[in-house]
Amino acid sequence: MYTEQYKSHQAVYRYDRKSRVRNWLFGILIGLAVVLFLPWTQNIRSRGFVTTLYQDQRPQQVNTIIGGQLIKWYVKEGDFVKAGDTLVQLAEVKADYLDPALLERTREQIDGKSQSIEFYKRKAGTALQQMQALDKGIDVKLEQLDNKLKQLQLKIQADSAEAAAAQNDLSIARLQFDRQRLLNDSGLVSLTQLEQRNQAYQSALAKKISADNKFINTKQELQITKLEINAQLQDNIEKKAKTEGDRFQSLTAVASGEAEVAKLKNLYASYSIRNGMYYIIAPQNGQVIQAKKAGLGEYVKEGEMIVEIVPEKISYAVEMFVRPLDIPLINPGQKVRFLFDGYPVVVFSGWPNASYGTFGGIVVAVERNTNEQGKFRVLIKEDPSDKPWPSQLQIGTGAEGIALLKDVPIWYELWRNINGFPADYYKPGMESSKKEEGHEKK
Repeated sequence: MYTEQYKSHQAVYRYDRKSRVRNWLFGILIGLAVVLFLPWTQNIRSRGFVTTLYQDQRPQQVNTIIGGQLIKWYVKEGDFVKAGDTLVQLAEVKADYLDPALLERTREQIDGKSQSIEFYKRKAGTALQQMQALDKGIDVKLEQLDNKLKQLQLKIQADSAEAAAAQNDLSIARLQFDRQRLLNDSGLVSLTQLEQRNQAYQSALAKKISADNKFINTKQELQITKLEINAQLQDNIEKKAKTEGDRFQSLTAVASGEAEVAKLKNLYASYSIRNGMYYIIAPQNGQVIQAKKAGLGEYVKEGEMIVEIVPEKISYAVEMFVRPLDIPLINPGQKVRFLFDGYPVVVFSGWPNASYGTFGGIVVAVERNTNEQGKFRVLIKEDPSDKPWPSQLQIGTGAEGIALLKDVPIWYELWRNINGFPADYYKPGMESSKKEEGHEKK
């Protein structure tokens, strides 16, 4: 009986059994010491939202360029459209554009003005031909007057010689008359002979006077011819000036007409383009959302939004907002891991390779100005070397970013957090570049 109680007591309290708590304690301490020296990736966590990498892939507003009245809708909210599909039809409301034959009438104005320009060009060409004819006519007239001038100069020489001969004849007749008169006074000749000498003297005097008059008339005619040459030149200058004035007036009308034609062509092009703006078309493939105008007959103003389109093909990116304290650690090329809202994830922030459900990204831009909340905006694109982002992503989906920094031991990271120190300054590519330099030296 006593033996049985002793055995049961020994089985319960187990005095003779050795304890293993010490072994477990030392094992745990050794394990913790090993863990403290394991590598830990420093990181920065921040919230962000899914957006697009390019501006033309973001939701775009489709606005009206002209004002008008809605007369027909071709789409409804939620429809998928392709680039060039008609969205809305507008009707004209401005009185200046209500004429249905506005383009044809504007074209008629252009044709009429162009024909008027052609007539003015011909008039200017005719004036130029008239000026050339005046030049040819004055050349012929001056040649005639020059020949006449030469003839008069020769005639002056002949009349001058004739006047000199008549002067000699008059001198001889005067001497003979004086001798005959002396002889008559002496009674040596008769009165009849004296009268004959007097008659010869008067005839010589008359010839002398006639020759002098002829010489003077020829000289006057020579001066008149010279004046006529000057008059012809002056008249030709006046006619050419008048003709050239008409020509320049025609050229001015041509230039003015061409300016009006250019203005009319501008109006024609504007009218033609405006006719094509009554149908608002989709700028790209996408889904129609947020139709601002509800029904038919409503008026829209110039530049007013009609609908909004979400593009079909989007290169997604994430805009992450970082505190100013962490912004020196973010640089283009930085590796980032993302946890997208709605997707299952098991994350170990210090061991990104052990995480499940995270997606890789690369920093492409860091803005240099803060937003209203005092944070810097960082744009991250998909990492092509990592697994692709979910195809079900939508713009505006929330995302939590983990920017990966320098690898440090766990004990150092614990010591840093306990003391409240920031993460180590780190630029992506520094360690890899050092490794490449060492490999080249080898």
